[in-house]
Amino acid sequence: MSYDTCVIGGSGFIGRSLVPLLVATGRRVLVLGRRSASPVMPAGASYRALDITDTSEVLAALRGVRELVDLAYAFVPKTSCDDPVADVLGNLPPSVALMVAAAELDLRSFVLVSSGGTVYGEPDVLPITEQHPQRPLSPYGITKHALECYGMLYHRSLGLPVVIARPANAYGEAQDGSSGQGFIGAAVRNLLAGHRVPVYGAPGTIRDYIHVDDVATGLLALLEKGRFGEEYNLGTGRGHNNIEILSMLGQIAGHMGLPCPEVEALPARPFDVTANVLSYEKLKREADWGPSISIQSGLERVLRHAAGREH
Repeated sequence: MSYDTCVIGGSGFIGRSLVPLLVATGRRVLVLGRRSASPVMPAGASYRALDITDTSEVLAALRGVRELVDLAYAFVPKTSCDDPVADVLGNLPPSVALMVAAAELDLRSFVLVSSGGTVYGEPDVLPITEQHPQRPLSPYGITKHALECYGMLYHRSLGLPVVIARPANAYGEAQDGSSGQGFIGAAVRNLLAGHRVPVYGAPGTIRDYIHVDDVATGLLALLEKGRFGEEYNLGTGRGHNNIEILSMLGQIAGHMGLPCPEVEALPARPFDVTANVLSYEKLKREADWGPSISIQSGLERVLRHAAGREH
């Protein structure tokens, strides 16, 4: 069977929103991942376990594919700080090998998913545009920045049709908060378990929280209209600190008859930037894309979904 689009890491958090969206456009989708057990895929999508470091195997799997989205990443920001060497070794070699292999294919577009929440570092101005200097403060952000550099290198030297996506802090119903990534998912998990929510530094960091379904529509827009060799932010242009998020969750929880979240105040962490809010004007201008899910409605969706799962 031939496929139109391949999503590497498509069984993960973002992929679970992106793959059904791609299928809904009529695309035949191949999902590649490390897991040997096949996850549930929507009709029109297939899953295949693959060693991405095996270039010949990658080329064989991707033969005939016209679009490629790379969502694969083996670590999250917290675990990358715990073991930065493993973060580099687990992500740079396989991703660079994938880019080299992809340059040999007849691709229409290759969307490389980076991280707008970490590659910029401490901001000079908010909201952050794509022209802002990149000064990442965490091993995760440094590795993501390095992958962007390799993508641009192979765009110029090998003609790789790369488009770089920089999503803000994605959240959504499928994020359970147990992986060390995602303040909203962790906050909801702790709220329902009756635990205090850790907040590092008062009133916590300011982040641009974007629902994962909006990230998915942004990635689709980049597949169809993104310019090769360009970077695009996927954000909302609005920021909220941790206490503001917990206050909104508390209001929603109160209407649902649930307890309000309690704060566990902890010292600020050196690898957390104080604020990260992304401008999405470039993608709006070039692809008529913008976020459609407000933070209030998104939080309500997440909390109601999680509360229903708990009972």
